[in-house]
Amino acid sequence: MKLSTKGRYGLRAMVDVAVAGEEAPVPIQAIAKRQDLSEKYLEQLLGMLKKAGLVKSIRGNQGGYQIEGDTAKISVGDILRALEGDLLPVECAGFGEESSCKTAKFCATKYVWKKINESLEDTVNHITLKELVEQTKSMQAGTWKEE
Repeated sequence: MKLSTKGRYGLRAMVDVAVAGEEAPVPIQAIAKRQDLSEKYLEQLLGMLKKAGLVKSIRGNQGGYQIEGDTAKISVGDILRALEGDLLPVECAGFGEESSCKTAKFCATKYVWKKINESLEDTVNHITLKELVEQTKSMQAGTWKEE
């Protein structure tokens, strides 16, 4: 599976907002500068994330974006699905009981695709925004160690 820039940049933006927006809303210009991204593109991404209920926007001089809800309850999967849609890297007509695939009964490869899909979903659903915020802060402090 290859994520588009929407998923990659949107996830970076969410982490940025979560780290920088704990006390006050984060202006889009600040996110764009830190992440080296276009403000116009960020507006689109943050609009999608707002529509999904993951961020909120605050208007005015001190306005910007903040995370909507608890970072411990927002998964990477939530963020990526809001930006990319379905995350399944393989679509197989043989999945499910009402299969439209003529060879589904005899096709062993559908189990490979099913396991890949399940593994991906399991991974993105179990990494939280809170974990990414903690890793970011640890990296900034110089105390983060790769596992």
